[in-house]
Amino acid sequence: MLKGYTVPLSPKGVANIAPTPPWHYAGDIVGVEFWTDPAAAEATLPEGLTPDPDSSGRVVAFFVDWQFNGENDEYLDPVRSQYREFFVLVDAHYDGRPVSWCPYIYVDNHHALARGWVQGFPKKAGRVHQTRVFASPGKASPRLEPGARFGASISSDERTLAQARITLQAPLEDPSALLGRDTINLRHFPTLEVGKYDKPAVHELVRMDYADQQVADVWTGTSEIELFQAPGEELADLTPVRAGMGFRASMSYNVTRVQPLA
Repeated sequence: MLKGYTVPLSPKGVANIAPTPPWHYAGDIVGVEFWTDPAAAEATLPEGLTPDPDSSGRVVAFFVDWQFNGENDEYLDPVRSQYREFFVLVDAHYDGRPVSWCPYIYVDNHHALARGWVQGFPKKAGRVHQTRVFASPGKASPRLEPGARFGASISSDERTLAQARITLQAPLEDPSALLGRDTINLRHFPTLEVGKYDKPAVHELVRMDYADQQVADVWTGTSEIELFQAPGEELADLTPVRAGMGFRASMSYNVTRVQPLA
């Protein structure tokens, strides 16, 4: 009997791209809040979500340097467990309450891509880079202090899609303004049958369940971000019209499930 959680199923069950949950994550974030044309933000929303009337057009972009672990000390194999990711969250409403919607996300590790598709994140391949902090001080590493500067960028298919810079000003005691909304994803798996291309096998809104989420060393400051046009991409349709806060933080959480909304 073939074994595994995702394909490829195999005799020993170790060849699958993503192992059986629980999945554990820890990462450093360089992020930027901005506002886009409300109509552009609304255009990304799936059926079931509506614009947030109090913050229509608000988007938060995340550049993250992640480390993954399962139940078998997977972090001891860094080439598989470490990856970098970029995504945007758009403010929205579901059933009258504020939520975040993820229309675009890029990752540089195929194990993370597979886990993302299972969760409903619409992950594509990309290359993400960001300024890092190291414990040993020096001119090659900024400190978490006022005036510290961080940069980040994302490219896909050898084309730059976004680049950002932030300058820290002060610690943030309450990060709920950045991370207080539920994240809503769309699990969508199409049907490959003539006459049924528009009838997906799975099409459901789900709420991400970030168990044991912890946030540390949250700093905020000023920000700037640019989005660039590229063939086969629509990220730049969310072009910023107003800048918000920049931030730098560390975060960890566990994933065991998503919760269907219907």
